[in-house]
Amino acid sequence: MSFAIMTDSAANLPEEMIDKYSIEVLPLSFFVDEEEYSGYVKGQNTDLSQFYQMMREKVHVKTSLVNIESAGLAFEEVLKSGKDVLYLGFSSGLSGTYQAVSIVLEELKEAYPNNKIFYIDTLSAALGEGLLVRYVIDLRENGKTIEEAYQWVADNRLKLCHWFTVEDLFFLKRGGRLSTAAAIFGSALSIKPVMHVDNEGHLIVIEKARGRKKSLDSLYRYLEENIVNPELQYVAISHGDCLEDAEYLADKVKNRFHVKEMIVNILDPVIGAHSGPGTVALFFLAERR
Repeated sequence: MSFAIMTDSAANLPEEMIDKYSIEVLPLSFFVDEEEYSGYVKGQNTDLSQFYQMMREKVHVKTSLVNIESAGLAFEEVLKSGKDVLYLGFSSGLSGTYQAVSIVLEELKEAYPNNKIFYIDTLSAALGEGLLVRYVIDLRENGKTIEEAYQWVADNRLKLCHWFTVEDLFFLKRGGRLSTAAAIFGSALSIKPVMHVDNEGHLIVIEKARGRKKSLDSLYRYLEENIVNPELQYVAISHGDCLEDAEYLADKVKNRFHVKEMIVNILDPVIGAHSGPGTVALFFLAERR
């Protein structure tokens, strides 16, 4: 019996991948003027340009966890079909979604003792989380068991590198990731922070590049210095409505390395609300983060 792969909308998976491999996605939510919107609606390739234009106009967007009642129903639907479940969750260092979902799953273990239910904190976000899902898809397609897939994620999640930069420091300031003084000073000098996600799943500033192109080149440099066995890897880029910059970075990688596949996708609204338009994030496997 094959197992079901479930994740959340923070994984930033392309809709065609979700459809092709029957991935179940739990949506996080965001709020604009107190009106709630789903971060993911199955079957909808939503045009997010309007969302990011709204962000550029500094409209305040709030975000929320996965709806626990809806999540429980989604898991139950899969479990009632007789399938086992492996859930890969958004980093607990950035959201309370994983902790909330894990409580639901512990209850479902008691209600469905004949099903195997595995869940894991990916300590990852956006297509970093999404790449772990992509590798689990391959493991399932190649006949690996749910236990083997779970163990692979446990063994490799801290090898999944997340490197990213942002265009506008305002959104990091608003989210409490940057002081007001640092944001004003950095903006005046065209400072573009280069950050990564650490082993606890938190955002850490590593470098302060002067100018947009230098920040993108820094992302590439970190990949060039750290990627292992690129020909066997999926490499991914998430972007905040700045496809041209994402393609610039993708071309640099493809011109140097023969990777298995390059995945480029616009950031989902929930993560985009915190990082802002102009975010570019690069994901790949290394010996360590």
